[in-house]
Amino acid sequence: MLTGVLGIRMFLMVGKTIPLPAPANLTQALQRVEVTNDADQGDGFQITFALSKEVGVDYSLLLNGIVDPFNRVVIGVLLGAIPEVLIDGVITHHQVTPSNDPGASTLTVTGKDTSKLLDLEEKDAKFENMPDFLIVTTILAEYARYGLIPMAMPTADIPIMLERIPRQSSTDLRYIQQLAQRNGYVFYTEPLAPGVSTAYFGPENRLGIPQPALTMNMGAHNNLRSLDFSYDSLAPVGTTGSFLEPITGMTIPIPSLPSLRVPPLALFPAPARRTTILREAANQSPTQAATTAVASVTRSPEAVSGQGEVDTVRYGAVLRARKLVGVRGVGFSYDGLYYVRRVTHTIERGDYSQKFSLSREGTGSLLPVVRT
Repeated sequence: MLTGVLGIRMFLMVGKTIPLPAPANLTQALQRVEVTNDADQGDGFQITFALSKEVGVDYSLLLNGIVDPFNRVVIGVLLGAIPEVLIDGVITHHQVTPSNDPGASTLTVTGKDTSKLLDLEEKDAKFENMPDFLIVTTILAEYARYGLIPMAMPTADIPIMLERIPRQSSTDLRYIQQLAQRNGYVFYTEPLAPGVSTAYFGPENRLGIPQPALTMNMGAHNNLRSLDFSYDSLAPVGTTGSFLEPITGMTIPIPSLPSLRVPPLALFPAPARRTTILREAANQSPTQAATTAVASVTRSPEAVSGQGEVDTVRYGAVLRARKLVGVRGVGFSYDGLYYVRRVTHTIERGDYSQKFSLSREGTGSLLPVVRT
């Protein structure tokens, strides 16, 4: 366990299948921890340990098997008495850096979240008369032993066996990601408690209570070390296309459909300056064509993005990716609510920093105040 300032502490759990509190020799060798929660690329971690040759010809941490590849790792922090799990994952990579100086050799352990366990074996499978969300639930049921709890939101299209049969020809993770992209959904695992995670398949979740506000230019209430915003007017993309009505044979244009990113976060959303043609929708059913159009609009990048770093002691909380957060003190154009796309937590003895990335569809705050 690394102890920081003002009661901020880190906890580490490791194990073959069930993670348990790390032994004393492992926590004593711990030097640095970095956890990245990323809404777009998935979560990962990197831990650096000091190496010592306590067992003759080799390093004890490499011999005792506690940090072997594909061991489970749980990393979390305690702010006061409240535990927050940052990641539940598996070790995938080792890097040993020997040194001629005593005590300067290091072992860097890298890993990914538990969704990586779904990406190990390619499979051939078919799912007759099953909508996408039931396919995902069926696949995830095989991973209950890793503490994954499926949470799959309903999908609109229901395939009929006489027309088409969904088929898998990839790993479970890649197939679920393919289904998510087709529906304008996201898929990720989110830790609930040590050893237990939600496997979420659905639209970006922009509901719930926003996190405490990120604050600048407000004197004693400031809790940011840095913050900047950018506005990319070419980021949003509109769609156009048509599909063939199977009974009459008429070509019907696809109307402009809304994004699944709700509720809106900006008063003045950026208009789509670019347009793409939905060519794959031409031979789809009306439901499939509508799903394709909505998914395309939803996957379009958002115009406004922000990056910065939290002063964790002043902030007094763990900033979580894939949730909303308020910004205040920047001005009307960029104040208000944002979706947290990425947070990188870096923990060393005496220091805990959180760097983040935010996004939303435009400028102007929809709320007069945000949660403090």
